[in-house]
Amino acid sequence: MGYGKKYKSVKEKVNHDSDYELNTAISFLKDNPAAKFDESIEFAFRMGVDPSKSDQAIRSTVALPHGTGKDVKVIVFASGDSAEAAKKAGAIEVGFEDLIKKVLDGWTDFDAAVATPEAMKEVRKVARVLGPRGLMPNPKTGTVTDDTAAAVTQLKAGRVEFRMDRNGNIAVPFGKRSFDVDALLENAQAVVDALNGARPASAKGSYIKRCTVSSTMGPGLRISLKEVSE
Repeated sequence: MGYGKKYKSVKEKVNHDSDYELNTAISFLKDNPAAKFDESIEFAFRMGVDPSKSDQAIRSTVALPHGTGKDVKVIVFASGDSAEAAKKAGAIEVGFEDLIKKVLDGWTDFDAAVATPEAMKEVRKVARVLGPRGLMPNPKTGTVTDDTAAAVTQLKAGRVEFRMDRNGNIAVPFGKRSFDVDALLENAQAVVDALNGARPASAKGSYIKRCTVSSTMGPGLRISLKEVSE
């Protein structure tokens, strides 16, 4: 992949020989835009656990105090009262068998999916579509619930799910470049607290091996591990 002049110009300003404190890194990204649009600011973590062991899997959610800065599109697999409640809470699409068919046909223009426990037996049919995209409803993340209204409200307000991939990496967006530094710092701290809180009991040694912060189109800035470790 080739990088444009803007990216290269910003990267030249990055000190690659030392770690950054979070507030310094965030201020740098705000002062050095790599794109004309309002970029997302994102963490990238390299974890010190074994991703091949199921008891060391990392998956959880975090409620960002200042939201994501994004209009989160939520769909809900439900029927009856749960479906009506989800519609009133702001879900962009609510349904059961009809919605399952729509997703199976390839529609994935949404950011999160919620399902009632009753619907999950049928919703498992779309696992091959939603699973690879990290969109499959899961009780551990609060997206399998009878209280569909609360789940939709929380997701739209800025609840973010994170999970470790098969290579031991976790990426978590925590705001937009247009946010002020304090808001981004508070969101970032919420992510750090949630990630440390999700440490598997079987994990030994260094939990977080590496952490960087970047904007959507910008280079990564390596963060001091003392900033993100318990």
